[in-house]
Amino acid sequence: MNASSDRTASVVTLGCKTNQYESAAMEERLRGAGYDLVDFESGADLVIVNTCTVTSATDSQSRNLIRRARRFNACARVVVTGCYAQIDPDALRAIPGVSVVLGNDEKKDFLQALEISGERTQVRVSDIRRAEKAVPLTLSTFAERSRAFLQIQNGCDAFCSYCIIPYARGRSRSVLPGEVVSQTSALVEQGFPEVVLTGIHIGGYGRDLEQPLDLATLARRLVAESGVSRLRLGSVEPTEITEDLIETVAASAPVCPHFHIPLQSGSDTVLEAMNRHYDTAFFRRLTERIRTILPDAAIGIDVIAGFPGESSGLFEETRRFIESLPLTHLHVFPYSRRPGTPAARMPGQVPGDVARERARHLRIIGQRKEEAFSSRFISRTMDVVVEGGTENGLRKGVTENYLAVHFPAGDEHVRQSVAVKIEAFSEGRLVGRLAD
Repeated sequence: MNASSDRTASVVTLGCKTNQYESAAMEERLRGAGYDLVDFESGADLVIVNTCTVTSATDSQSRNLIRRARRFNACARVVVTGCYAQIDPDALRAIPGVSVVLGNDEKKDFLQALEISGERTQVRVSDIRRAEKAVPLTLSTFAERSRAFLQIQNGCDAFCSYCIIPYARGRSRSVLPGEVVSQTSALVEQGFPEVVLTGIHIGGYGRDLEQPLDLATLARRLVAESGVSRLRLGSVEPTEITEDLIETVAASAPVCPHFHIPLQSGSDTVLEAMNRHYDTAFFRRLTERIRTILPDAAIGIDVIAGFPGESSGLFEETRRFIESLPLTHLHVFPYSRRPGTPAARMPGQVPGDVARERARHLRIIGQRKEEAFSSRFISRTMDVVVEGGTENGLRKGVTENYLAVHFPAGDEHVRQSVAVKIEAFSEGRLVGRLAD
C-alpha cells in the first residue's frame, strides 16, 4: 500500500545507539527538507536503510530490508548507508532498486546525495580510516523521547579480534568539547531531564584533540557549564574507567551512578584471543572499587558466549567469574562469525546451538543479579525520568542508577523527573507509585 503524499520518506535502522542517533538526525533533516516521515511498511517514496555489519546475520537483515522496501513500493528510491555500506558497497550496489550507497562519513551530506540522479546506482564511500575529525549529524530534538542522546565521539582504535567496527567507523575522533557543551545546553533548554553521552568508543574521548582531555574532564565541564540535571555515560571500556572518572561520578550529583562495561569473557585465555587488553583480576578490582565508592551504582556488562576456542571448561570459568562479580545486569550475545575479522579464521569455532545455550545460562545469572539489585530499593523513594507510552496502564521511568520502575502516572508527567515510591519487584520488574 502506497503512502498518500508524494514527498514521503522512511528511515529504517539496524544496530547500535550511534546508528539510532544518526537515523534520528537524518529524520530531522528530512522533515526540514519538506518530507513527510511515515512508517516503513507504508511504502514511502524515499527509504533510507541505515545498516549494521557487526555480524553476517545483520548484513542479511540489511539486504532483506532493502528488498522489503521495494515490495512495499516498487517505485521507492532506496538509499543505503551505515556500516555495511562502508564495508561492502559493491554487494549493496548489486541489489536491484538501490539508488545510492553512502559511507558513514558521507551521512552528514546525505541530503545533497539525494540530488544524485541517473539509472546507475551511485556509490559515495570514502576511506573512513583517513577521516581525522568528528563531524556528527546534529540533532536538536527527540520526538517521543524523554531522554536525549548526544554523540560525542565516533570510530574506534581497539581492533578486538571479533569486531569489524574500526574498519566501518574509522579511527577514534572526538567532537570538540565546546560543541558538546553547546549541544547539551540546547537539549537542557528544550526541557530534557536527562542527556546520554553516546559514541562508538567514548572512553577514548579527547585523546585525538589538539588540546587532549578525557571523559571525566568533559563530564565535569558539562555539569559546570550546561545546566544539565542528569548526565548518563554510555558504554566505557574497563581500561578507560579511571579513578578520576569513578570519583567524578561519586562527587557530581548530575552524573548518573551507572557503568556499562564490556567484559566480553570471564576467561583470561579467551580475553587474550579476543585482543582485550586486561585480565579478569583487573576487571574484578575495577568492579569492586566501583561498588565500594558507589554502593548503589548500576554495573552492567557485555559478554560474548561461544567465542572460537571457548571450551566447556573455559565457559565454566566465565560463568563462575560472572557469578562472583557485584553486577546488576548483563547484556549477553552468542558469538556470531563476522567475515573479515581475525576471529572468523580462528580454529575451534563453537557450534551456534552451543553458543546460544551458553548465552541462555548467562542470561539466567543476569536475571538473578538484576532481581537481587532491584529488590534492595523496595520501600525507597527514587527520582525517575518518565517515558512516554504505557504498558498495562503503567508508565515506565528510569532511575539514576538505571532501574526501570513502572507506576501509574498521567500524560502531564511524561518527560519530567518525578519521585516514585518503589513498592515491589513483581513479574521481573519494579513497581511503585508517585510519592506523596
